[in-house]
Amino acid sequence: MTYDLPTKEGYFGNFGGKFVPEILIPVLEELEEAYNEAWQDDEFQAEYRHLLNEYVGRPTKLTYTNRLTDHYGKAKIYLKREDLCHTGAHKINNAIGQILLARRMGKDRIIAETGAGQHGVATATACAKFGVDCIVYMGAEDMERQKLNVERMRLLGTEVRSVTSGSQTLKDATNEAIRDWVTNVEDTFYIIGSVVGPHPYPKMVRNFHKVIGDEIRDQLKEAEGREVPDHLLACVGGGSNAIGAFYPFIEDEEVKMYGLEAAGLGADTDETAATLTIGTPGVLHGSMSYLLHDADGQIQLAHSISAGLDYPGIGPEHSYLHETKRVQYHSITDEQAMEGVKLLSETEGIIPALETAHAIAYLDELMPNTEKDEIVVLNCSGRGDKDMTTISNNL
Repeated sequence: MTYDLPTKEGYFGNFGGKFVPEILIPVLEELEEAYNEAWQDDEFQAEYRHLLNEYVGRPTKLTYTNRLTDHYGKAKIYLKREDLCHTGAHKINNAIGQILLARRMGKDRIIAETGAGQHGVATATACAKFGVDCIVYMGAEDMERQKLNVERMRLLGTEVRSVTSGSQTLKDATNEAIRDWVTNVEDTFYIIGSVVGPHPYPKMVRNFHKVIGDEIRDQLKEAEGREVPDHLLACVGGGSNAIGAFYPFIEDEEVKMYGLEAAGLGADTDETAATLTIGTPGVLHGSMSYLLHDADGQIQLAHSISAGLDYPGIGPEHSYLHETKRVQYHSITDEQAMEGVKLLSETEGIIPALETAHAIAYLDELMPNTEKDEIVVLNCSGRGDKDMTTISNNL
């Protein structure tokens, strides 16, 4: 199969597009032109790759988990160690790419939204590195859950603005960031943290993260003499870490891919973030995608033990991969995620982020159906330091 999406208009099948106020259309067109030029510019690519290597710490390791593999007694399990990136998660890959683009465009004021705080910390870090003013919008509930990351952002010189509307989580922080952007389009660059939002953001963020999957291919060839795994897993909120891992393997039809979203207290309850499991198509934050919304189109409150997955939408490319059945998407409850945290911590001495724990939890369902000569790669999107208060409260 040949995969060449999004289209020029920013669509993945029926999903994507630019559903924004008229004032933002020329801003997005300027951004798209600047990004396309930068992505083809050898000097931009060289600087980006240099920073990934020298500052972010790439390539991250592909770690064989012998005790986790022995626990299941089936296929070999490898972890792609995005938790070893500077700042503790994959988010820094995208933040570095977009801050370079902002500088290229002459934008000297950066805004961002954040849920779990990892994108906020990554953006604050990149802005500190380049001496750029930064404002991060964060829901009041998420600020309470993620106090450590709030303090990290402030230490890095970023202003963290508390959002007290709605559910006081990622959706509402994104709303406020967009309001700021509309008001300050001339000098402001909005660093979106996931593969969501209007075109060209889903494409742009994906391409800044595809280094994850590219490295998996190279490292697996060195470790196992083959470039592709049999099974590839990642957690999905907006979906940036997952699409970064999946994208380089979409044309490899033998690779089975699994995106694990947050069921919260259960996909059949009102306390869930299982967008692809129970959602339907609609428009949120500038693009058409699957959403949690009621019959009147009102966005419903999402819930997850993980602040990074607590979002009522998902990236449009994931919606397309779901509808075409190229990727299987399943939902994992809070309780299952906590078991995933304990399992990886006790078997491998690696405390995962609560987001990552959703993917780990799915191993209980996947592994009994694997064979010993198969290979499973799980994207370890972040480390669990930021979640220790929540983890301790739920043990």
